[in-house]
Amino acid sequence: MKPAPFAYVRPATLDDAVAELVATGGDGKVLAGGQSLVPVLAMRLGRPGTLVDITAAAGLDTIERRGAVLRIGATTRQRRLERSPAANDVPLIGMALPFVGHRELRSRGTVCGSLAHADPGAELPAVASCLGAVLEVTGASGRRTVPAAEFFAGAMTTAVGAEEVLSAVEFPVAAPGEGFGFAEIARRHGDFALAGVVTRVRSAGGAVQEAVISGFGISDRAATRDVTDLVRAAADSADVEAALRPGTEELARDVVDTAGDSHGSQGYRRRLFAVLAARELAHAHRRSTEGRS
Repeated sequence: MKPAPFAYVRPATLDDAVAELVATGGDGKVLAGGQSLVPVLAMRLGRPGTLVDITAAAGLDTIERRGAVLRIGATTRQRRLERSPAANDVPLIGMALPFVGHRELRSRGTVCGSLAHADPGAELPAVASCLGAVLEVTGASGRRTVPAAEFFAGAMTTAVGAEEVLSAVEFPVAAPGEGFGFAEIARRHGDFALAGVVTRVRSAGGAVQEAVISGFGISDRAATRDVTDLVRAAADSADVEAALRPGTEELARDVVDTAGDSHGSQGYRRRLFAVLAARELAHAHRRSTEGRS
């Protein structure tokens, strides 16, 4: 199929892009990398009247360390961030990006574009949720920030309004005593995950201070839970992963609510999540106590 007819504009600044969106009266759509949007247009699942291409907007293609956060601009390509030394400041980004689509897609796809698309099976929304990232949204009334916990409203639904642009995201950099884990199961590398997990554990003096897990591919958005008590109870076991399994199996029954499809039932996804969660929480815990991310 081919897209329905649309108007195309390519503003030179973010303010101009917002003005163009306002002029459409809510019938515009932002184009950055296009790796999610173009297929939607081609299948006529979306029919915006105007595409507002922000790739030429000045100052949005940025990767910048600002104190305790790594700021990523709206048009920063995933592949560029993947290859940047700055990604080492946020280890989960380095773990997750190689699993985002294929290398060719990451060369065009943007970090903020993946977050704005909010696919339930995507990796980056789960990373943002697990880390407590802060997203910057720009509209006619100015800029506002939205924590990841409030940004994702459901499948392909976010807090970005029809006349706003997701202009940047800020990921907190890894702190001393933090360890991370990432894993997913997909039919083929580059496919959306049947189930995946992102984990973060913070320890001090050998004791678990905080543990968070985000699951993706299992619900209508990344399912994020505080599992500090679960990890703390298993931390002194000879086999931490095995000690975590009963708890992650119970957690799976709570967070995996997808009805399933031809690729995997709900029960299968629950088993995948429980196994991956126990393994990656154990990995994150070990890394947090060993002083490496």
